Amino acid sequence: MDNVEEEMRFERLTEAMGARQEDYNVEAIRRAYDMARAAHEGQKRLSGEPYFTHPLSVACIVISLGMDTESVLAALLHDAIEDTEMTDEDIRRAFGDSVANLVEGVTKLNKMASRSREQQQAENVRKMLLAMDEDIRVIIIKLADRLHNMRTLDAQSREKQLEKSLETLEIYAPIAHRLGIRALKEELEDRAIRYLDPVAYAEIRERLDKDRTYRDDFIESIKKRIAERIGDSIPGLSIEGRVKSVHGIYRKMFIQGKQFEEIYDIYAVRIIVNTVNDCYNVLGLIHEMFRPIPGRFKDYISTPKPNMYRSLHTTVISREGAPFEVQIRTWEMHHTAEYGIAAHWKYKEGVSGSDGRFEERLAWIRQLLENQKEVDDVEEIVRTIKTDLAPEDIFGVTPKGDVISLPVGSTVIDFAYAIHSAIGNRMIGAKVDGRIVPLDYKINTGDVVEILTTSQAGHGPSRDWLKIVRTSEARNKIRAWFKKERRAENVETGREEVERTLRQAKLHLTDEEFDTLIRELTERNHCQTAEDFYAKVGYGGVNFENLVPAIRDRFKPKPVPEIVRPVKENVSSGEGVVIEGLDNCPIKLSRCCSPIPGDDIIGFITRGHGVSVHKRDCTNVPKDIAHSDEPGRWIAAHWAEKPTASFSATIQVLSFDREGLLADLTTVIANMRVMIHGINARLLKDGNYAIDLTVMVESAEHLQNIIRKVGAVNGVYSVERMVG
Repeated sequence: MDNVEEEMRFERLTEAMGARQEDYNVEAIRRAYDMARAAHEGQKRLSGEPYFTHPLSVACIVISLGMDTESVLAALLHDAIEDTEMTDEDIRRAFGDSVANLVEGVTKLNKMASRSREQQQAENVRKMLLAMDEDIRVIIIKLADRLHNMRTLDAQSREKQLEKSLETLEIYAPIAHRLGIRALKEELEDRAIRYLDPVAYAEIRERLDKDRTYRDDFIESIKKRIAERIGDSIPGLSIEGRVKSVHGIYRKMFIQGKQFEEIYDIYAVRIIVNTVNDCYNVLGLIHEMFRPIPGRFKDYISTPKPNMYRSLHTTVISREGAPFEVQIRTWEMHHTAEYGIAAHWKYKEGVSGSDGRFEERLAWIRQLLENQKEVDDVEEIVRTIKTDLAPEDIFGVTPKGDVISLPVGSTVIDFAYAIHSAIGNRMIGAKVDGRIVPLDYKINTGDVVEILTTSQAGHGPSRDWLKIVRTSEARNKIRAWFKKERRAENVETGREEVERTLRQAKLHLTDEEFDTLIRELTERNHCQTAEDFYAKVGYGGVNFENLVPAIRDRFKPKPVPEIVRPVKENVSSGEGVVIEGLDNCPIKLSRCCSPIPGDDIIGFITRGHGVSVHKRDCTNVPKDIAHSDEPGRWIAAHWAEKPTASFSATIQVLSFDREGLLADLTTVIANMRVMIHGINARLLKDGNYAIDLTVMVESAEHLQNIIRKVGAVNGVYSVERMVG
């Protein structure tokens, strides 16, 4: 490369630095530039370009974000340790520990030796979060690195294009969103969609290009009218035009099913002013000039987004009948909206020590790390990360006016746990805008959510909630409760889950094979004992179903073994149940059907852990036992004459919607001195409600008495016991 071309390339950096008007150490940047160029000498990218064009481009992107000198140095050197003879020590000697740590942090993200794409992605993001927690500049450099790679993705194979684009859309663009770096986020999304759905991308791009002349004229005319109307009364006014990103349009057209003409915010005008008061004054003037569309006003100034974004949004209609969005913000808000966390870089001004506001804005990183501690399943980790990084948020409101921000799709259970763990654990129901809603109700922005709780000792969440909640925060708090409060129950639930899953997969292992498998799984999942492993399955820390394919590969399905039982006298062995032919045998009532005295029951001999008792009409009991997979494990059982324990049963109440219904139901049951163990209400398609009540009863006759009393409550038209 001749000196002229070399100087032209370095000129790219100096021009970028000059445009930012920051106080950069040009001498140090020149040294890093020369070191990186020499280290990558002779290397080529797949496009045929010299490899050094990549770190140079990444450095220019980092400068465009207003990052500091150390970030620029690390961007220039970020591939040197991995791809050249340069060492970590070389960088430390030349530029100090801080730059070397940044380079090491970015380099670590690329050194992934995992068994599958999912595992690689999970480990990649885990390390990324750890690096971000130590120094947020690492991820900003990594985002710049990914952006340039996406800009040059044409040189890659189709398989790589799809893989990188999907990862960009699921991980990197959401991180850019959470950091508030709008320009990076939108370009990453648009470039990813270009490869993932090229037909849709081309359709949207063609439509935007076709309307370019009209769009430019329309935006200019709107800007002129606004300037003429409010320019004299609002000092320091700036008006810009904006077109919605391709990905933003794509989401509304191909995910929400809207026509291009139904998207009201394709065109937007951005008004930037000096003060917050000016923002609201401009809003009033805009609504005088143009007709606002009801329900399309959003105040992100009083309720900022989690990524620090603040602005007023309103959608109005012009005299020509064309809808467009108006965004109103101050200059400080505008800087934050464009550059996010980079706009508030705490090292830029040489600030030392902790910055409370800065740290608070990055708290979600530590929350993400915390949410993964109890999860070993790779698919669950990736799902957790994708959920928590979801770019869209909704805002629910407590009755006291506190705003709770949650990902789109969050339920009232997520809302309860977002307030406090104790609220979620004691939750028995919820009201939205004064109406009882089911626990799987998905919150919309503006909903006023009231969580109904109980003061009953021992009350806690249901395991079914794990299938309902959206956020990993709620999921992990539920798991933590079961882990702490229900150790014995977790062990039993986990053991039943393991045996049932193996049985359904027709994997009939010998006792020796079973013990070997459990011992290996115990070690692999970092548990001390088999009971610890069962408990982890029980509270949801391990999804045993995901392990079945590997187990199947190792243990091929075998013929069903016959079990020969010694014949003994009938013996009562606990839980008020008599098992025929077994002595001193542990007995557990199955939770899938919750049998109570008076029910027709049958026992199932578990592997080394006693007998599980089911109702005869339970869905887990074969109708024809003689021809089932394991006929030898089913055994006759009946109730003792006078059981003394209390038993759990669930009834389903169907009722018309009326105020005070839930209070009346709970009052009737409380007057009967019956303990309520759980309540779950859900709205039916016909506008009525189904309410599931789990109560503690003494017998089937006792339960029938409860059903009669509940059935007499005003508005109730059906009460039935739920059958497993």
